[in-house]
Amino acid sequence: MATVSIYFNFMGNAEEAFEFYKKAFKSEYSAPIMRMKDIPAQPGMPVLSEAEQNKVMHVALPILGGTEIMATDVLESMGHKLIEGNNISISLNPDTKEEADRLYNELSQSGTECAPPHDEFWGYWGTCRDQFGIRWMFNMASQPLNQ
Repeated sequence: MATVSIYFNFMGNAEEAFEFYKKAFKSEYSAPIMRMKDIPAQPGMPVLSEAEQNKVMHVALPILGGTEIMATDVLESMGHKLIEGNNISISLNPDTKEEADRLYNELSQSGTECAPPHDEFWGYWGTCRDQFGIRWMFNMASQPLNQ
């Protein structure tokens, strides 16, 4: 079943924030926290410090009414920078790749910062910032993360 999630970027304190949200919502993570060290090595990927290796690559927490919040830590060593406006995305999790592609094609018109949906190690993923400045992600996990 297709779902929608809200995705946050943090500057190194995603785990602290999600421990706070976990307590506030009296909820449990959907799957174990995935760390940066869990990312398979890829060409051109920088070597991460030990501290960076333990930062959050992905975390997910159900909150209210079937909504799930997700997050990652932004690492400047990977060429990312957290600025107001890129710290939150709406993550669309459609049922098919075709629907992910359709939504991407619609929402990315006149958009920027676009990465068309494509296969990644966790599933099918893409992103764009639409013409109104809203960031969207298109994500279909091939299997539950960390399982």
